[in-house]
Amino acid sequence: MEIVFTVLILLLAVAASGILTRSLRFALPLPLVQIAIGALLAWPALGMHVSFDPEIFMMLFIPPLLFADGWRIPKRELFMARRAVLMLALGLVFMTVLVVGYFVHALVPSISLPVAFALAAVLSPTDAVALSGIVGKGKIPSRLMHILEGEALMNDASGLVALKFAIAAALTGVFSIREASISFVIIAAGGLATGAAVSWLFSFVSAHFFSLTEEGDPAPGVVMTLLIPFAAYLIAERFEVSGILSAVAAGMMMNYASVAHSGSVASRVRAGSTWTMIEFVFNGMVFILLGLQFPHTIGRALLDAHETSDALVWRLIGYIVAVAAALYAMRFVWVWLLRWFASRSAARHGVANAVPGLRTVTVTTVAGVRGAVTLAGVLSLPELLPGGAPLPGRDLAIFIASGVILLSLLVAVVALPLLLRGWRRSKDPHAAEETMARTMAAQAAIRAIDEVHDEKCSDLDESESAYAADVTARVMDLYRRRLATLDEEQEPRELARRADALEFQMKLAAMRAERTTLLALRNSHAINDETLNKLMREVDLLETALTAHRK
Repeated sequence: MEIVFTVLILLLAVAASGILTRSLRFALPLPLVQIAIGALLAWPALGMHVSFDPEIFMMLFIPPLLFADGWRIPKRELFMARRAVLMLALGLVFMTVLVVGYFVHALVPSISLPVAFALAAVLSPTDAVALSGIVGKGKIPSRLMHILEGEALMNDASGLVALKFAIAAALTGVFSIREASISFVIIAAGGLATGAAVSWLFSFVSAHFFSLTEEGDPAPGVVMTLLIPFAAYLIAERFEVSGILSAVAAGMMMNYASVAHSGSVASRVRAGSTWTMIEFVFNGMVFILLGLQFPHTIGRALLDAHETSDALVWRLIGYIVAVAAALYAMRFVWVWLLRWFASRSAARHGVANAVPGLRTVTVTTVAGVRGAVTLAGVLSLPELLPGGAPLPGRDLAIFIASGVILLSLLVAVVALPLLLRGWRRSKDPHAAEETMARTMAAQAAIRAIDEVHDEKCSDLDESESAYAADVTARVMDLYRRRLATLDEEQEPRELARRADALEFQMKLAAMRAERTTLLALRNSHAINDETLNKLMREVDLLETALTAHRK
C-alpha cells in the first residue's frame, strides 16, 4: 500500500509541477521546479523518503526516455555530426575520467584513486533532457543542439562502462587498459546490435503476425511499442552488453521499421500522444526523485559536518565547487581544441575565418549539465570491499556527485539565457527542404486526384460527371492554394496566405460551434455520452490537424 501511495504522490507532483510552471509570472525551468518539489517532499515536516535503487531506476526510467530520444533525434544530422559527437561521447568521457580522477584524488586524498576514477566516470555523462527543459526548444542553434543530444545519448554508455572498470579496480586492485578497451568495443557494439535487432524483430512480427499495421484498435500496437525499450535493455544486460546503447539503437531503428510509418493513422496518433505523456511523466519523476535524494545526500552531510565545525562545511562545499570547475575547464578546453582543429582543416580547404567562436564553446561547456544517470551511477558504488571493510570515500563521492549535479543545473539556469541572449541565429537550415517536400507532396496529391477522377468518372452521365467535376475541383483547390502559399512570387503568395488565414478562422469558429452544440445536446439528453464522445473525437482530430498545419 505504501508503494501505491508513493507512486500516486509522485504522479501528483509531476502534474503539479507542470501547472505551477505555467502559472508563474516569471520563466522558471521545469526540471528545477520538479527538483524543488522533490526536495520539499523530503522536508522533515512531510517526511517522504523514496529509497533510490540504482538498478531499478536504470531499468525502469532510463530505457524509455533514451528510446524516445533515439526515435526522435534526426538521424541525418546525427550522422553529419558524427565526428563531434564521438569525440565528445568517447574522447571527452575518457579524458574526463583520467584528468578529473587524478584531480579528485589529489584534492581529497581520502578518496582512493579507483573511487576517484569512478566518481569522474559518473560525472562525465551529460543530460540533454535537463538541458532542453532549461533552455526550451529552438533557443540553441539546431546543429549545436543535435551535437549535444547525440553526445548525451552516447556518453551514458561510455561513462557507465568506465564506471564498471573503475569499480572492478577498486574491489580487486587490478586494471588493464587493453582489456578495458576491448571490452568497451564489445559492450558498445553488442548493445547497438541488440537494440536494432529487437526493434526489427518487433516490426517483422507485428507486420506479419499481429496485423498491427492494418486498420483496427491501435491499442495493442501502442502497448507493444512501450515494451520495446525494456526488452532491448533487459536482453542486452542479459548478454552483458550495453543496455543503454541497446535502448538508443532500438529507438533509432524504429524510424526505419515499417510499423512506424505504414500503420494506421489512429495507431500513429495514439502512439504519439502516448509517448508524449510517458516522456513528461517519466522525466518529471526522474527530477522529482533527484530532489527527494538531495536533502539526504547533501543536506545530511552538511548538517553532520556543521556539528563538527563550520570549517568542515565550507571544505565540503569547496570540494563541490572545485570538482565542478575542473569539469567545466576540461570540457571547455576539449571543445575549444575540437573547434580549433576543425578550423585548421577548413582553412586548408580554403575556408577563411573558420576560427573557434568563444560564445559557442562557452555555451557547449555550460550546456553539459549532469542529471539522473550521474546520481544512479554514483549510488551503485559498492558499500563494502571483498574483505568486508567499507569502501573508502564512497559517502564523500556521493556527496560531491550530488552537489555537482545541483550546481551544474543552477549554473545552466543562470548562464545559458545570458549567453544565448542576442545570439544571431541563422535561418532555419531545413526551411528550403521543407518547402520542397510540401511542394512535391501537393503536386503528387493533385496527380492522384486527377487519376481518381479519370477512373471514377469515365462511365458517369452528364449530370453525375458535372457533380464529380465539382467535387474534384473542391478537393484539388486545397492543394492548389497550398502550392500558391509556397510560390516564390510575393503577390500570389500573400493573397493565398490571406485566404488561408481567413479559411482557418472560419473553420476554427465552425468546429468550436460544433463542440458547443454537441455539449448542449448531451446536457439536454438529446444524445448520450457515447454519441458525444464519438463526434467530439472527430471534431478534435480535425482541429488538431488544422492547428498542426498552422504551426
